[in-house]
Amino acid sequence: MSDGPASGAGLTEPAPAKVNLYLHVVGKRADGYHLLDSLVGFVAVADRLHLEPGSAAPGLTVSGPFAAAVPDDDGNLAWRAVARLAAHAGRPADIAVHLDKQLPVAAGLGGGSADAAAVLRALVRLWDFDPGDPELAAIAEALGADVPVCLAGGSRFVGGIGEDLAPGPPLAGLAVVLANPGVPLATRDVFRARTGAFSSPGRFAADPAAGPQDLIERLAALRNDLTAPAVTLCPPIGDVLAALAAAPGCRLARMSGSGPSCFGLFADAAAAARAAEGLAAAEPGWWVRAGHFL
Repeated sequence: MSDGPASGAGLTEPAPAKVNLYLHVVGKRADGYHLLDSLVGFVAVADRLHLEPGSAAPGLTVSGPFAAAVPDDDGNLAWRAVARLAAHAGRPADIAVHLDKQLPVAAGLGGGSADAAAVLRALVRLWDFDPGDPELAAIAEALGADVPVCLAGGSRFVGGIGEDLAPGPPLAGLAVVLANPGVPLATRDVFRARTGAFSSPGRFAADPAAGPQDLIERLAALRNDLTAPAVTLCPPIGDVLAALAAAPGCRLARMSGSGPSCFGLFADAAAAARAAEGLAAAEPGWWVRAGHFL
């Protein structure tokens, strides 16, 4: 582990938090993977990755409040992204990567996938790699189900097991509070605990002229199918959802991904900031951040 990146030339890339504004489980493949339908956006609360090319000491170092919870070897998706793109490009993986880990781990915010996608974006620029090379998408998909959407960024409807992407409605500037009770929750455990029938897709027409209130009304008619099993495994999620919903100015409170992180959509940035300050004061053991969608 390191307290910070080494000095020298390089490139710093943010890895923003991924938020599932709704998530329907619509089926299951023969190989056991679940088929999803979701709207994904990215929030300006992020890990940061610094890459230095041509390093005499290639590898991964990690700092930040959640550094102890992530590996700093090839068990980390960010370093796997370096190795796989280097192998495809036929060049040495002579990159020193430093990860400033600001997002909680196993949190439903796509942290590891976002880190890997940030590395791929940075390497595309550092190595003058063709961003349209289909192998780049194949590498992202092989790294993990959330990596393709994290690589694409923006507002995206996501289908299949994560590989089917389509443009979503405008989200930029929408105020949000992220909250996590400080208890990690494994995605596989949540899917295993899920029972009941599959849902219909919730995808709707992305109207560029629609305002935030129209979007929130559409989202309110949808849901996150993983909330019930996640709350069964991690009851504090229910407390987080209730606290967000009760915060003044909250328009919608929901769990993101497989949890345990939750989010609240707010009327404006000031309301989100006040809510985040109040939640953090009331629950000092929670991770709470105010932000906005990118």
